[in-house]
Amino acid sequence: MRISVSSDMDEPVARALVAALRERGHEVRPHGALKSGDDPQWAVCSEAAAREVAAGTADQAVVCCWTGTGASIAANKVPGVRAALCTDAYTADGARRWNDANVLALSLRLTSPPLLEEILDAWFAGEPSEDADDRGNVRHVQELDTTRAH
Repeated sequence: MRISVSSDMDEPVARALVAALRERGHEVRPHGALKSGDDPQWAVCSEAAAREVAAGTADQAVVCCWTGTGASIAANKVPGVRAALCTDAYTADGARRWNDANVLALSLRLTSPPLLEEILDAWFAGEPSEDADDRGNVRHVQELDTTRAH
């Protein structure tokens, strides 16, 4: 799988994330502080990673900043992206299952290496639900990308 990864800081957990994804056999597309010469601002690098998902040049993305909040907000501004800030494996599983999330947002402050592995295990094991209500909610969120506020 092609996975865009962004981080606004070159922190140990960001490096561990890239290594873990590669160990799992994924092609990593780095952004921000993870790529020499890239703009490391959380809004800029999170948008860049999310745009690759929206364009189909990446299958998923993982966006990181100190709390994970800014990265998730920036990613969710890109039409077609459903980013979820996950601080534990249960939330990651639910984000994939009920929300069909295609971008994982992580906190550089809260995510330890063992927790990172648990979150990634749950994220990649998770499959989008086929339940009609769940699919209807995801469709509604997708429609929000194309409607304008009045």
